[in-house]
Amino acid sequence: MFLIALLAVALLAGLTGSMLSAAFGQAYPWHHFGMHGGGIFDGPLTPAQIDDRIERMTKHMAIELDATADQQVKIANIAKAAVGDLRTLREKAQVARTQAVTLLTAPTIDRTAVERLRAEQIGLAETASKRIAQALTDAAEVLNPEQRRKVADWIAFGGPWARWHRG
Repeated sequence: MFLIALLAVALLAGLTGSMLSAAFGQAYPWHHFGMHGGGIFDGPLTPAQIDDRIERMTKHMAIELDATADQQVKIANIAKAAVGDLRTLREKAQVARTQAVTLLTAPTIDRTAVERLRAEQIGLAETASKRIAQALTDAAEVLNPEQRRKVADWIAFGGPWARWHRG
């Protein structure tokens, strides 16, 4: 049981940090090196760079959905607000990952501290999940039913650009 709990805490801390990091677009996946900059070794993006990426993403999405300029602005603002709120959670997840390593490599394992950290990370994941769900529903309300249907089709088939991906 101890080994399972230990692995669960380490896995949860690592996954939460990784998931939040990827969600905020802090680095491109390995196969994108050299294409757009912002690779893993370039360091985290600045808030201005993140906002720029959100603007570009919503512009592409607006073209694909035939969205109005007003819809594009509203969705970009929703995304920027969500990323701003989630940035703090990402920082907390990074701190927790360091704490997990410290706790799990200590000469004596403090089960109470490990459990406390695990519970905090579950709460962090819950908060992030709620904020993401809020942003998604806010954005869905901006779109009309036909546009939402297009988004559903993208999700079902791997995204609007899936036809250009291999594998």
